[in-house]
Amino acid sequence: MDLINRKTRFYFLSFVKHDFKASITVFFVALPLCLGISLASGAPLYSGLISGIIGGIVVSILSGSQLSVSGPAAGLTAICAAAIMNYGGVEKLFLATAIAGILQALLGVFRLGGFTKLIPSTVIKGMLAAIGIILISKQIPLLIGYNQADFWSKELFNIITLNHGFEHITNIYEHTSLGAIVIAVLSLLLLIFWKKAFGKKLDFMPSSFVIVLFASLLALLFRNFIPSLALEPTQFVHIPGGLFSKIKLPDYKLIFSNYEIIKTGIIICFVATLETLLSIEAIDKLDPQHRNTPQNRELMAQGAGNLLSGILGGLPITAVIVRSSANAEAGAHTRLSGFFHGIWLLVLVLFAGSILNMVPYCVLAVILVRTGYNLAKPKMIRSVYKLGREQFIPFAVTVIAVLFTDLLIGVCIGIAYAGYFILRNTYKAGYSLDKKIEGHTAHYFFRLAINVSFINKKKIKEELENIPDYSVVEIDGRHSVYIDYDVLEVISEFKTKARHKHIELTTQGIKDVETISAH
Repeated sequence: MDLINRKTRFYFLSFVKHDFKASITVFFVALPLCLGISLASGAPLYSGLISGIIGGIVVSILSGSQLSVSGPAAGLTAICAAAIMNYGGVEKLFLATAIAGILQALLGVFRLGGFTKLIPSTVIKGMLAAIGIILISKQIPLLIGYNQADFWSKELFNIITLNHGFEHITNIYEHTSLGAIVIAVLSLLLLIFWKKAFGKKLDFMPSSFVIVLFASLLALLFRNFIPSLALEPTQFVHIPGGLFSKIKLPDYKLIFSNYEIIKTGIIICFVATLETLLSIEAIDKLDPQHRNTPQNRELMAQGAGNLLSGILGGLPITAVIVRSSANAEAGAHTRLSGFFHGIWLLVLVLFAGSILNMVPYCVLAVILVRTGYNLAKPKMIRSVYKLGREQFIPFAVTVIAVLFTDLLIGVCIGIAYAGYFILRNTYKAGYSLDKKIEGHTAHYFFRLAINVSFINKKKIKEELENIPDYSVVEIDGRHSVYIDYDVLEVISEFKTKARHKHIELTTQGIKDVETISAH
């Protein structure tokens, strides 16, 4: 009994020290994202909150990932917005989300989730760095008091082309708030000071909660005593009363009468699956304990979450790297952090909406700036640079591609570029060649690599064709495990040419293959 009590006390203290603190941080990151993604999708506010709650509670219970946190994803906003516009309402989108959940669960059951293990590490690091840069850049309107939250959009290119929050420069100037700037700067300074002075002494107190409380009290102080610094109502989190009383449940009969719903469900399944698998691959790299997430189990968990979200009127769910990286950075150890962030969303939205409405957006932006910085730390970028150009260039290409396109396209471009390096090196590494001159005779010694593929065919053929007459050539394939037929054909053809060029040719471990002949 004493052993059980000690174990219980240990796990409880560990939870309070790590996962409880992290759950508070993730909650403050997730809440505005849930609201913002709902707005960006053209869906009711309750849809984003429902998917955030289900992603926190249900997916965390079923998932095998200890650090990833799920919820509505920015990468699906365009798909959701188009579906709502085309269908003339949200009910059919909810059905498509439920269908996507069923399809995801089937992908997990049939064990089709492991392909992201093939993605190079530098591409994953590039994706994380790009997301960090985007996170920081997207907080600028909020930090200066612009009254429309814009951090749910992903592409940096939208900032450069002055879309979204930067669509009208005059609007930014007119809506800039000195009070928001003061709160943001003081909150950031408090965050840095708290980490250095009290981070270890008061490790049970979440730093995110401290700065949110500080900023909320400061905003209240400005409103009551310094009107010139008072924030506008639009610069605060806004959760309307009776939010969940407006929920619209889907009409399930529409599945059998509208093929477009199934088509949208397939698209949501594909995009959500890719974003989820990329996110958990990335978050596993941030895990200090180096744990690996079972990907097929994750797909089944995500499928269950999307099915339930669609049934209850929520948006599509994925594992989200912003929430997950905030979770890891806040010191989470287990999935209890993600689970309790969902509990906080549920409890506070139901019972404390008026309190949450006192939280300024600018302080939430400070939390996201910290998360973004930790994803794109200069120290990490320097470490990749020191690995050499063949590691750094795919990293840089991925960063730029994600910034100017989106997460999926950017990662695909990064993978393609990394694949180019692999092919180029494979092209060079199919063999080694030693050359020496003895008297007037040139000796060429080819040692084939362990694996020689058709990619090496062109290079080997060029080397053989450039060998001068009356040379001595030895081709050693005894150490090769696999030699592609195309390469064997090139060597067999060279045997015929060698006789005509008076080349003395010896082969070892090379089997003869039939070549095309005129006779």
